[in-house]
Amino acid sequence: MFTREAVPSLDNHDFAALVTGIDDGQVIGGLIGSSRWGGFHIEMIALPEALRGKGIGAKLLDLAEQEARRRNCNHMLLDTYAFQAKPFYERHGFEVFGEIGGPAPYYPRFFMKKMLI
Repeated sequence: MFTREAVPSLDNHDFAALVTGIDDGQVIGGLIGSSRWGGFHIEMIALPEALRGKGIGAKLLDLAEQEARRRNCNHMLLDTYAFQAKPFYERHGFEVFGEIGGPAPYYPRFFMKKMLI
């Protein structure tokens, strides 16, 4: 009730870009995200090891950015842990705006953004 009174339109829309196997059509990876109130949140990118380094992750990010722009989003957000893909996201225009420390090998956890305007 409070949110509806403060913001008349919830403006929450999911997004998925899926990668499927050539032989069987089974989902083997992809990107899951959502947009809300002018922002686009990438919740997860997953690819099997055999598909990494082939430009597929970059294509997924590009598809998400195209959709974010189509939805008139001002920015994109994601988070990643130290053992994950921070350099990959930086190569694609994301920058760290927050960090949470903690025990290795998981932490630090980085919060990243990419401005679209």
